[in-house]
Amino acid sequence: MAGVNVSATMARGRSRIRSAVFTNRMFTSVRQSRSLRSARYLYQASPPLALGAAGFVLAEALLPNAALVAVGRATGYIPAAVADGLGSEAGRRLLVALSIGGALYALSLLRSPLEDFLSARCSLKLGAFLRQRLVTAVSEPPGIEHLEDPEVLDRLFSATGELLDAQPADAPMLMAGVLGDQLGGLVACVVLSTFRWWVGLVMFLGWLAVRRSMSGVGSDRANLRRLEAATLRRAWYFLGLTWRADSAKEMRIFGVSDWALEGHRNLWFQAMASTWEAMRRLERRALVSAAAITVAVAVATGDLTWSAYDHRVGLRTLAIMLPMLVASGQLTSFSIAAQKSLASLPDMDWLVTELHRRGRVESAALSPAIRSPEQEIRFQGVSYRYPGSEADVLHDLDLVLPSGRSLAVVGINGAGKTTLVTLLARLREPTTGSILVDGEPLRSYEVSAWQRNVAVVYQDFGRYPISLRDNVAMFDLGGEVDDHALQVAASKAGLLDVIDRLPRGWDTIASRQFTDGVDLSGGQWQRIALARALYAVERGAGVLILDEPTAHLDVRAEASFYDRFFALTEGVTTVVISHRLPTVRRADQIAVLDGGRISELGTHAELVASGLAYAQLFDSQDQQFSSDDEAG
Repeated sequence: MAGVNVSATMARGRSRIRSAVFTNRMFTSVRQSRSLRSARYLYQASPPLALGAAGFVLAEALLPNAALVAVGRATGYIPAAVADGLGSEAGRRLLVALSIGGALYALSLLRSPLEDFLSARCSLKLGAFLRQRLVTAVSEPPGIEHLEDPEVLDRLFSATGELLDAQPADAPMLMAGVLGDQLGGLVACVVLSTFRWWVGLVMFLGWLAVRRSMSGVGSDRANLRRLEAATLRRAWYFLGLTWRADSAKEMRIFGVSDWALEGHRNLWFQAMASTWEAMRRLERRALVSAAAITVAVAVATGDLTWSAYDHRVGLRTLAIMLPMLVASGQLTSFSIAAQKSLASLPDMDWLVTELHRRGRVESAALSPAIRSPEQEIRFQGVSYRYPGSEADVLHDLDLVLPSGRSLAVVGINGAGKTTLVTLLARLREPTTGSILVDGEPLRSYEVSAWQRNVAVVYQDFGRYPISLRDNVAMFDLGGEVDDHALQVAASKAGLLDVIDRLPRGWDTIASRQFTDGVDLSGGQWQRIALARALYAVERGAGVLILDEPTAHLDVRAEASFYDRFFALTEGVTTVVISHRLPTVRRADQIAVLDGGRISELGTHAELVASGLAYAQLFDSQDQQFSSDDEAG
């Protein structure tokens, strides 16, 4: 990757920074609403913990100041107690004041363990609540198009806390600490106003100005990084290449780990350039505010000291007011960690709202139930164009899938075969045209009801690190597993021998990353994926789809697989996707997908006899198959 000139990037980004800073002002105006949202989510997750956090805020605000006032009052009794003795009235007052101050100080020491306890509990409870909220939102749209939407992915990167390396679940207690400190500073200003009304007011306004500048540094830093989510997501992808198992091998074999690290570094600097320039502006403003408050503190301290020297105030007032000057600085309390945690909430709320809107198509369905097709599934003038693309993948496509028969869809790579499958499984919706089931539009049924009626084995089928039982019985995952259907599906897929050889049988974890787990070969995983689909068929799924799950096998092994597959699924409405023609000759019908349309349709014999594209391509592949067979 070519290096990035950071200075040039900063220069080019100045106009963007101005708009970003304006956006940040808007973010700042709703910062408090983020805090309230965070508190509301905590209350929804656990009302007792929310009340405990509120109690902690009061303790944080009152106990330290109360202890300081009590000790200050005790200090005022010391001269008289020394002169008259501890048995005197002044001595008794000193002892009472010291006891109260000590008790308040002891209680204030309990704030730290209380904060640790509440933080741990709140993080656990709220974390589970927010994860469930996020997973529910992401799962609400029935298709997969939103998971390919860059904006959704950027906001997911932020909402999960990965963008800023800060968890939203930590925000309530972080903000509780900040709010407690700020209230403590306010209490200190009120106490100072009993000495000089203007001292309390000046301290309040001065520290408030400092806090605004300092908290702006933290919040604007978080929000500017949110604006660079896409670039940062790519930067972390490059870094992850070096440690993810699916890429680490090639990174090392080809010696490109340094290239991945350099890619991460360049993208990270590119994303952070605008943030650093904006931070320098904000830091200069914060330094001006700090200088002003320093002068104000010096004036107030000088006035208090001179008043004490001139005997206009006593030792008690001096002992109380001097600590209060320091305590008033708590008004500036802010937490960058809290701002980072709160920064992800708008993205989480956007995802919940937007993905709920996209998922409404299901709630508008006419019927929640649908039976397996009794006659046919018909694609009628179906076109599909990927979002952001200028060309249709499928265009005005017509196709009929007879019920209980097998159909093979063949074509070159990129012809749109997988897109056709995702439309049939309702993971996408046609751009134009319609899909009919026994004459009824598929759109008139709930998406989830139809998807329960479809079983698919994909080319990149899932390899889940869970038990073999759960891997196969995914149709009933979370419910009651049908052991008879499980055995039948495993037997048809040739999986029983594999199960018998495993240390814990069906309960074996399919991954060495877990204790007592095992590694499985590619062929064994293929049998598991087939058994998973066959189990769904045994449990009522009426449409079975194979989307090139054998693409990594040689032609002979693939042909053997499909021969067994067509025999096992006779009488099931079956769709097989392949680009290898000799392996699907046993299908009842074969459709050739070319240019986004079905160019040929018929049995294998009919298509070969036609002498068209299918026949020519089949002859070419069949010769290769025969040559490989003879060589073997």
